[in-house]
Amino acid sequence: MKAIWRGGISFGLVNIPIRLYSGSTSHNINLDMIRKKDQCPIQYVRVCKKDGKEVSWDDIAKGYKKDNGDYVVLDKADFAKALPEKTQTIDIFEFVLEKEIPSQYLEKPYIVEPTKEARKTYVLLREALKKSGKVGLAKYVLRTSEHLGILKVEDDAILLIQIRFDQDLRDSSEAKIPNDIKIAKKELDVAMSIIDQLTDKFEPEKYKDTYKDELLKMIKKKAKTKGKTVKEKKTEKEKSKPKASNDLLDQLKASLEAIKN
Repeated sequence: MKAIWRGGISFGLVNIPIRLYSGSTSHNINLDMIRKKDQCPIQYVRVCKKDGKEVSWDDIAKGYKKDNGDYVVLDKADFAKALPEKTQTIDIFEFVLEKEIPSQYLEKPYIVEPTKEARKTYVLLREALKKSGKVGLAKYVLRTSEHLGILKVEDDAILLIQIRFDQDLRDSSEAKIPNDIKIAKKELDVAMSIIDQLTDKFEPEKYKDTYKDELLKMIKKKAKTKGKTVKEKKTEKEKSKPKASNDLLDQLKASLEAIKN
């Protein structure tokens, strides 16, 4: 793995030098943009809006647009000056119970690895977190933005879970949420039965990205037929699928029956 950030964890007056690694990876299928008529690949280039000329990365800077249309040009040193004490530190400022953090705040995981000289202090923090049953609430700067996160123990590793600031979450009251609909007892009872039938222990290794696998199969089939679309035959499960009813209770009962079978 390649470290995406190097710095330290500030724990009281103790500083733990660490390397940060992304705790997740994507397994997307790489699809190129092409022109339909001749399959010519599409290339994206960075061009100046004024003269249409391509601009190299070396000539690109970040700028803040003022009201008069002019820009204030910023470089790496400017971002560091804004919060110099935080650019290289994950600063633990509070400890909380993880269950107190609603799931909508959780955003992105990172793996925290100590440098060779920080192994003992890393283990000290890990064991203290384990014994307390709490997580460390911290602030840090990554890619020119300040983030909020929690430091928690998973197996023998300390993970940094990036969480959202409250100001970044939308209020559910902005959506049209129904609160005046009556549900019949029979409907609720059957719905609860469906939940009971589908209840199991959470084992993340069981869940796979089946869409990607099916898409790859389709791509291979289409490659064999020289680009012609192959009409798929209906599976036995699809053939035996009951027709949808307009009655909610009938739909629930049919769902429960399908689960049992």
